[in-house]
Amino acid sequence: MELDFALFIAFSSLTFMTPILLASVGEIITERSGIVNIGIEGIFIASAFAAALTAIITGSLTLSLTAGVTAGALIGLAHGAIAVYLRSDQIIAGLAVNIIAYGATIVGLASIWGVHGASPRLEVYMPTVSILGYKTPLVSLASIAIAVIAWYALKATRAGLALRACGEDPRAAEALGVNVNKTRILAATLGGALAGLAGAFLAIEIVGQFTRGIAAGRGFIALANVAFSGWNPLLAILGAYTFGLLEALSVYLQQYALEYAYIAKTIPYLGTLTIVAIAGWKARMPRSLAKPYIKE
Repeated sequence: MELDFALFIAFSSLTFMTPILLASVGEIITERSGIVNIGIEGIFIASAFAAALTAIITGSLTLSLTAGVTAGALIGLAHGAIAVYLRSDQIIAGLAVNIIAYGATIVGLASIWGVHGASPRLEVYMPTVSILGYKTPLVSLASIAIAVIAWYALKATRAGLALRACGEDPRAAEALGVNVNKTRILAATLGGALAGLAGAFLAIEIVGQFTRGIAAGRGFIALANVAFSGWNPLLAILGAYTFGLLEALSVYLQQYALEYAYIAKTIPYLGTLTIVAIAGWKARMPRSLAKPYIKE
């Protein structure tokens, strides 16, 4: 019985960690290039809405995921362009993404379905693979593979080294023939696309519909995980899995210990923040993070 419970929590954690891991890896790529995007929460919300709307209209999982990824990529592209060409404050731009996404999706709920809380239930389902008798979404396993690939690409490939140079010393990167502005925009777009996939997964697999405030702070947890990992995608897996484990325990307690339901909801957030407070202070951010590059 204890083994069954442990396995149930372990595999449930893989599902709950997926949005955090995808968004964390996307933000690591973005920040390694020198751009910070704190609008992950907004990307979660916008991409979840786009995926849910597409799922209800078309009934297609492929189109729903595509819609979520596209929404995230477009927001990432816009944020990158604002940071690179307008040289706007990247923190304020990210906050604007969060505010606009939250407000726009509530208007969308009211306009399309005549409600302010949640969309109809979605009738599309993620493909799963059975491991030890427990069904695990393929996207969850793919998110781990994406993190490993991102780690290798940043560490050992020419493109990864060029991207890291843009975040550390953009002038030196430019001197070596790297187009800093183009690299930063591409990184922000890719980071947005991964966060968009995370938002689509959140709506389709975890919640099963679009709800008001569906992100529930996960975007900020992903940002905290970036710092916790030291901008290392491999360590981001550990941080995301920790959050997933705490959320799985929280959901279990909410179901079987109703008198502690409200307390249980805080477990993932308090636990994650505690871990970041203990370990995250050692991390060193890219030296040119959030600093616009101005060619002389």
